[in-house]
Formats: sequence, structure tokens, C-alpha cells
Amino acid sequence: MSLRRWMVAGLLLGAVGWWFSPLSPRVPDAPRIAPAASAVAGSASPASNPLCPPPPRVGIGAAPLQSPVPVGFPTLHVEGARLTALAGFSVEARVLSRRDYAFGREADYSPTDLALGWGRMRDDAVVDSLSVEQSGRWYFYRWGTGSPPIPSREIAMSSANMHLIPAGPDVAAALKRVRKDQRVRIDGWLVELHGDDGWRWRSSLTRDDQGGGACELVYACGITPL
Repeated sequence: MSLRRWMVAGLLLGAVGWWFSPLSPRVPDAPRIAPAASAVAGSASPASNPLCPPPPRVGIGAAPLQSPVPVGFPTLHVEGARLTALAGFSVEARVLSRRDYAFGREADYSPTDLALGWGRMRDDAVVDSLSVEQSGRWYFYRWGTGSPPIPSREIAMSSANMHLIPAGPDVAAALKRVRKDQRVRIDGWLVELHGDDGWRWRSSLTRDDQGGGACELVYACGITPL
């Protein structure tokens, strides 16, 4: 291949990478509500989402609030799947890292993961002593030589990687604007996603687990910068 073709190929790959990066103007679509679900809610527009009432909100500076699902809370049908609420969820946290995903089945529903920290995992002195990375829907942290800035168990219990499913276009746009080190409040529901073909994706229901299945899968009704 000639040098010119290599240069053109490099420019094209760079353009594609930019388009799918947080710096591009692209806003990933929220999962489209199935017509049947919209009809039940009295709305003919599949782009709107009346089936995401916010749960009880977390107090300022408090740990994430998980609350029971009200009796009769509906199952939401989206294209190719349904979402079953497992618990209400409200978190006020610092964004330790974000990672966008454009490919894979999970990306059809959750375009972005946010690694969030609360408690002392919001403090500059702690966060600046850690290296935070995300990859493959996982969240990783490490520190330099010596001891961690706070006990490692506290780090694990005061931070988490969360898969965000935006409830509608406005939430998708708000998620697009979230940046590292910003403080946000996210109100929504921990859910289990059931694909029409039997595929499943289930949220963790505790903040003290680690490893596979420890991430929260959040159907976000609202994302508010603080």
C-alpha cells in the first residue's frame, strides 16, 4: 500500500474514533420504547418515556440510596428486550472515569459506563493518589508504591462502575455532557434486561461486591450536574 493510502486510512480511522469519542457532537440514541408500552402509558410517541418515574432521592453527601420497587411498577418494553426494575436507585457522586461503547450488544442499550465515587472517594487527595481506568465494561484502580490513600476495602465500597441506560433523548444528551471529575446525581432504577432471545443482563444489588456481576445496570430517569 502506498504512503498516500496509508495516510488516508489513518485519517479515516481517526475520524471514526473521534466520532465515537466523548468529544464528538454525536449523542447516542436512548433505547426506543416499544409501541405497546407507549400505548399503555397513553403516549403515541416512542421517543418519549413516561414509564421512568424517579425513585426516592439520595440526601446531599450520603451514600447511594437503594429503595424498594413499588407494587405494580410496570415492566418496560424496549426494542428487542424488556427491562424489569429490581430496585430504585439514587446516587450523588464524583465521576472518576467515563468510557463510551459503540459496539457490542450491551451498547445497544447502554452507550456509556461511568465509574463513580462517593464518600471519601470524592476527595481530591484520595482521587489524585489513584489511577482509574475502564475497559471491557470493567473498572480498574491502582495506587503507587506504599499504602493506598484510604483502606482498599473502603475504595471498593465507595466506588463502582455503572452501566447507564438513558431513559430518553434528554437523559442521553445529559449523559453525553458528563465529564471526568464532575459531580452528578443520577436517579433511576437498577434493572434486569431480558432480551427477546433469552439474553440477560442483570444489575448488582449491593455496593460491597467485586468482580463479575458487581456493576450496577441503571435505567437512568435523570442525570443532574451538581
